[in-house]
Amino acid sequence: MPFPGSQQTDTIQLAYRIEANITWIRWLALLVAGSVSIRVFKKGRTWEKTGMVFAWVTYIVLLVLFNERLPADKIFYQPGNRAFLPIAQTAEKNKLVIGVVLNGEAKAYPIQLIGYHHQVVDTVGNQPLVITYCTVCRTGRAYSTLVNGRHESFRLVGMDHFNAVFEDNTTKTWWQQANGLAIAGPLKGQHLTEIASEQMTAEAWMRRHPNSLVMAPDSLYEERYFRLEDYDRGTMQSELVKRNRQSWQPKSWIVGVKNDNTAMAYDWNELVKKRMIQDSVRALPILLAMEADTVSFHVYDRRLKGAVLQFNEDIADEQFSDINTHSTWNMDGVCIAGPLKGERLRPVQAYNEFWHSWENFQPNAKKFLPAP
Repeated sequence: MPFPGSQQTDTIQLAYRIEANITWIRWLALLVAGSVSIRVFKKGRTWEKTGMVFAWVTYIVLLVLFNERLPADKIFYQPGNRAFLPIAQTAEKNKLVIGVVLNGEAKAYPIQLIGYHHQVVDTVGNQPLVITYCTVCRTGRAYSTLVNGRHESFRLVGMDHFNAVFEDNTTKTWWQQANGLAIAGPLKGQHLTEIASEQMTAEAWMRRHPNSLVMAPDSLYEERYFRLEDYDRGTMQSELVKRNRQSWQPKSWIVGVKNDNTAMAYDWNELVKKRMIQDSVRALPILLAMEADTVSFHVYDRRLKGAVLQFNEDIADEQFSDINTHSTWNMDGVCIAGPLKGERLRPVQAYNEFWHSWENFQPNAKKFLPAP
């Protein structure tokens, strides 16, 4: 992986069958090649023997490359020294993180770090999970490691349709990172259990979770982290990961929200401009809010105490008010003044990713197009 053509066409089943039977395929190929080589070296002319030697040297070089240098898990290693610090000690508070809260414990994982590793296995609130990130799709996800009653470890095997693919250790099933779907192998059709996560700057996460821990860089991979220094803001030069600042292009940023069988995409540019969007996704009334830093976003359920709140769309000093009760709310979804003081809006799972990824991996993906 990537199998030739796999990013544009459906070759995953062929790639999986080849991988599953690679030992037998190699033995058969060696048997055929060996028979031909013996015949050439016995009866062939000088130029044929020279060509055969060149073919064998080329084969050995390719064998080493494709087995020892080019496999995904040989390019993107797991952190050897996984350490966490109090988030107040992080030096780069403007960096984006994927945050998770479980059983009262909060942890943050800088995208610059997990973007290189692609996955980090950890425990939050005594629950084992895997934090995953695919830079080519800009998809950050957290999943439980529990599969069919046992905790699994996963190996990065490559990517399909520009999204990372992981293989579990027990059944050798291949799993799509963007949606947790098993796409090849014995468990095909099953889904990993997703764990709620949020994306924002380390500073915004620290404001909400001052006692959170944050993943620290592994000194073994400092150079590789540095290559992703500009990834957060979408300013890297690689066409695979660089943001297109126009709307609704393959590499345009969107905010994605799912409910039942509907997956709605909201234009990042529109959200930055308006800072607030109110909508309903399959009867789920939601509020999207963008902080002044233009990268920390939040999505909340607008239902509270049996009513659906409507909000004034003017945001001042990171605060806004609802029309129903004229209460004042902050970006953390907490009511800080008015009749609803002390109430909190429920977060809704949402994602920042490239439009091509959301459109490709979310069934029934739709665009939110505001009225002119």
